[in-house]
This record gives sequence, structure tokens and C-alpha cells, in this order.
Amino acid sequence: MKILVINSGSSSIKYQLISIPENKVVCKGLVERIGYKNAVVHFKSDFHSVNEELSILDHQAGLEKIADLLLDENKGVISDAEEIEAVGHRVVHGGSAFVKTTIIDSKVKEEIKSLFSLAPLHNPANLDGIVVAEKVFSSATQVAVFDTAFHQTIPVVAHKYAIPNEFYENNHIRLYGFHGTSHQYVSGKAIEVLAKKHSKIISIHLGNGCSMTAVKDGKSIDHSLGFGPMNGLIMGTRSGDIDQSVVLYLQQELRMTAEEVGTLLQKKSGMLGLTGMSDLRDIEIAAANGDKNAKLALEMNAYRIKKYIGSYVAIMNGLDAIVFTAGIGENSDMIRAMVCDNMEYIGVSLDLKKNTGHVVNLKSIESADSKVKIFVIPTNEELEIARQTFALVSL
Repeated sequence: MKILVINSGSSSIKYQLISIPENKVVCKGLVERIGYKNAVVHFKSDFHSVNEELSILDHQAGLEKIADLLLDENKGVISDAEEIEAVGHRVVHGGSAFVKTTIIDSKVKEEIKSLFSLAPLHNPANLDGIVVAEKVFSSATQVAVFDTAFHQTIPVVAHKYAIPNEFYENNHIRLYGFHGTSHQYVSGKAIEVLAKKHSKIISIHLGNGCSMTAVKDGKSIDHSLGFGPMNGLIMGTRSGDIDQSVVLYLQQELRMTAEEVGTLLQKKSGMLGLTGMSDLRDIEIAAANGDKNAKLALEMNAYRIKKYIGSYVAIMNGLDAIVFTAGIGENSDMIRAMVCDNMEYIGVSLDLKKNTGHVVNLKSIESADSKVKIFVIPTNEELEIARQTFALVSL
């Protein structure tokens, strides 16, 4: 079965065409810097490779370009859209309605739309992907795989907020968690390497969006994101953790509307707010060239990650492995080094030589005397989504 996996992020679209159950990647690619005139489209198969810079101002334009490449007479990998039997979509927020992989119908689309306010940078992009895929691949079964599903094992002591019970019971306000497909995939890989009956792992997903998960015995037991994908770590354009009093001050004293505050904290803050740049590659270059704001932003970023590591070690009563993954986690040796610096008290010691170079497969980067394994594991949300999609549609 050929399954197209569409992973629409806040500023990118990853895609893979995968043949299941043999897990063969027919082609894969990425559309990055969506919303800019210098967006980049990548496409790679066994026979062709495309790296093209062009203007892609929204997700719909990006998805239409992907469809064109798949069907291209010379470079494409399918001759007819009907060759694709299923399309698996990453959907960030499933709320309380979705706790497992689901076949998409009009009711599911409406529910995803109703959750826009909880994941405004993602659920709209996810729904765009679904709508375009329904048109282009009209004979395929459309399937939603929810980021929140892996975190359903987080216990009530960790997922419930200290507000009146009625909001939890009637409005389902609680920690849901995100990037679940990624955390599930890389923690599973780490467990295979550790080969222990019981394991304590901290999975660190660092991209334009960032999150961390405490994974005990293969199950998510705590997570840095919450009701929506805004809090926790410092991200590309999102502030991460912030004192609630700041939100009230912005509204009550500075007379900002709720919408303006939402835009500020989700689209104008984080690394962008601190440096004027949201792409970590640009920020690292600026810091190396003496930009004080860029240098401080990197230090703040690493500091926040270390705080979460400490808290998760405490709740798990120990640590076997730290996993770095996603675009920044896999490629920024600077961030990995800054996070692991001065962490000997919990048994974390990085080997700076092992920490360099591009990571293609799972790599251990701890020093010989480190009590904790430090893995860099390229995430493969697409393969995980394809597997779950196949399992559902082949029932």
C-alpha cells in the first residue's frame, strides 16, 4: 500500500510517500520557510532530486507544489493520483474528542476546526493539508494521527491544572501535550538501544516548535506543552512559559485585546522577539558575529531546557537517557553542548568530538564516563504516521 504522509508544521511541510508494510520510502521532501518569498522546496527519490527556491506564501501553495512534484511527468514517482491509497495527516490538537488515529470525515474536519484556538499555528495548517489532499487524492482514505494521543498516559496529578474542578470536568481544560508522534518514535528507538526492562528517558524535540517529554517505561508521564502548544520551552516565535500576571498586565494596563496578546505570544515572541530572527541557524551565525541579543537568546533557550531536565529527573527519580531530536535537536551541536554543559550532577557528560557533524542515524554523543546516555535520534514522524495509518485502514 502506498501511503502519502503529510506533516504540516507552523512554517514547513514534511512529506513522504511510503510503501507499507515494507516501510520503503518512495520519495520524501520538505517545504520550508513557508510565508516567505525565498521558501525552499526539497524533493528526493531514488532517481531524482529537486532543491528549488521560490515564493510560497501559505500551506496550500506548498501542498499544491508537492502534488505537482509527485505527479511530474519526468521527476515524479506516480503516474496517477489513484496509486495513493491512503493519506496520513499529522494533526496537532485532538482535544478530548480524539485519543487515537481516526479516519477523516466531515465531522472530524469540523472538530479539528473547532480546536483552531488551541493550536492556531498548527491545526489550520493541518486542515489545509487535509482539504487539499482530498481534492488531489480524491480516491484515497484520509487519516488523522493526533500529536496529543501519545500523552494520554500522563497521570491526572500532572495533567490537571489547579483551577476550579468545573473547568476540568465541563470544559476539559487540562494538559494535552504535543509532538507525541515524534516523542513516541524516538523514545522507542532509545528503549531499543538501552535494552532495559525499565527505562527513564527525557525526549527533547527542538524545531520551530519545541517540547520535552518525560518517558518512563515507554509511556509519557509529563510534558512541557499543555492545553495548547504555547508554553514550556522558548520556541521560534512562541514565548514558552510566562507569568500569567504578564498576560493580565498586557490586557488591563496596556489595553491589548485577547487577540493581540495571543498574536504577541504566539507569533511575535520566542527567538523572533528576542533577536528579530526565528530561524536558529541565522541566530547562531549572528551570535558568532558578536550579536549580544542573539547570544543571550541562545543562553536563555538552553537554560529553559535545563530547568525542565531537572524537573523530569526529579519526577522519574533518575535518568537513563536524554534524546535530542527534530530540526534543531538533530543539527545544532551548539544547542546540544549548551544544554549538556555543567550537568555532571545528574550524570550527564557530553563528548564534544562526538557531538559534531551531521546526524543521519541514531548517534551516541556522551563521554565514556557519562552515567547517562545522550542520543541524537533523527525523528521519523512520517514513518510512525504511515504505520498507524496502515494499521487502521487495513483492518
